[in-house]
Amino acid sequence: MKKIISFLFAGALVASAATFTGVVTDSMCGKDHAMMNVTPDSKCVTECVKHGSKYALYDGKAVYVLSDQKTPEQFAGQKVKVTGTLNEKTKILKVDSITPESPARH
Repeated sequence: MKKIISFLFAGALVASAATFTGVVTDSMCGKDHAMMNVTPDSKCVTECVKHGSKYALYDGKAVYVLSDQKTPEQFAGQKVKVTGTLNEKTKILKVDSITPESPARH
């Protein structure tokens, strides 16, 4: 019984929501839109998604496909905060919410 409870508790820790900050991109281009020769980046992202790519988040290190494929359209090419749960195996970020990143105040 203790093993079952420990397993369930560990699963709850892994499945907890976190906040990820990055740029809304697409799964094909990832961090670099130069190869597509479409500017600005926001246009490249939406065009790639229209042709089968998926909305994704690039956090400066990795690209995570977003589970929500409707909301990110309004943030294409922009820096955002995504609250959600990352599946480490599939690299899919289950989206709870997406909000624009506030510009830094000076």
